[in-house]
Amino acid sequence: MGHARWTFRLRLSSTARRALVAEWDRCRWVWNECVAKSRAVHLHNKATGGKQTCGPAELDKMLTEARKATPWLREGSSVPQQQIIRDFGKSKAKAHKDIKDRLPMARRAGMPKWKKKREALPTLNYTRSGFRLKDGQLHLAGGIALTVVWSRDLPADPSSVRIYQDSVGHWYASFVVPAAVEPLAQTGAVIGIDWGVKETATTTSDTHDLPHVEHGKKAKEKLTRYDRMMARRKPKRGQAGSKGYREAKRLRAKLHKKVARQRQDTGRKWAKAIVTDHDALAVEDFKPKFLARTSMARKAADAAIGATKQSLIEMGRKHGRTVHLVHPAHTTMDCAHCGARAKHALPLGERTYTCTACGTVSPRDKNSARVMLVRAGLNPAGAEGVRPPGALPQVAA
Repeated sequence: MGHARWTFRLRLSSTARRALVAEWDRCRWVWNECVAKSRAVHLHNKATGGKQTCGPAELDKMLTEARKATPWLREGSSVPQQQIIRDFGKSKAKAHKDIKDRLPMARRAGMPKWKKKREALPTLNYTRSGFRLKDGQLHLAGGIALTVVWSRDLPADPSSVRIYQDSVGHWYASFVVPAAVEPLAQTGAVIGIDWGVKETATTTSDTHDLPHVEHGKKAKEKLTRYDRMMARRKPKRGQAGSKGYREAKRLRAKLHKKVARQRQDTGRKWAKAIVTDHDALAVEDFKPKFLARTSMARKAADAAIGATKQSLIEMGRKHGRTVHLVHPAHTTMDCAHCGARAKHALPLGERTYTCTACGTVSPRDKNSARVMLVRAGLNPAGAEGVRPPGALPQVAA
């Protein structure tokens, strides 16, 4: 059984806020000590040719010794301090794996860096032994009581919780619970989905296409205004920002948060409609990262294809629908009716697909959506076509 996160807003008293910030200061100190020790071991091995390690066992030992010698560190709970060591190990392992796999620099996870007081937002992780729910309140190790805004009931007892603050200054509690499947009634329908920029998603059903809502474009004027306010009040290097600079930064972060929530809301509502009306989904396994360096980068980012795709996958799993992730190679070159492949890639400005083998003419994105159904091995008879004889499905689960 998988797991899911259920996130709730927190209402904090001044006492609870000070306690959380103090706990975060201790965890941030532990993280920075891990970075310092890791770099020291790396430099020592490089200079002497040694093979010293800096794994979780060595860092746990370092934390135990530090808590014995430092009363300030000992005042906080050991649970979030141990968890931040685990997070450091995962971050370091991810960076080493990317280097080993020789990924391009743009796709590599960077080595763990210092967490600075004015830049790093608080994030505290507690396992089951470090928290409990009582009388509607969340009690953390160390005697910290938090008021949770329960917008819905938890489906099961949580195994862990993450307390964090966002860029706007709001605090949240994110609980990890077993993912429950809520099956929907069978409809007998299938759908193919192709991602794009002109429209966020084009499907084999005209009623389920997702147009480009352009939430970011609508907020551009205000964002530009806040950017100018920050540029005028930008502090000199090493100096703290003025009250006006901090206010402009807060307003900018608040508007970015609003746009992100609008995109998330649009994606979730569309995903729910898709999952409700179809038993099986053939989804293009599209990676929008490559668009970051193109002239369409801004529009592609505003479309939030990656977040919408993730919402669709999660919604499908939640309601027990079959989701096929289809490899996107040559989807604009293949004909969904006869299976023939064009000799040359279709230019991006050409929005109509014409098959040279069977003469079929259809909108470019609609043809690609039907190709998704063919490659997933689903019968696209309800999508104005049939599966070509002998065509092999290419499904990337």
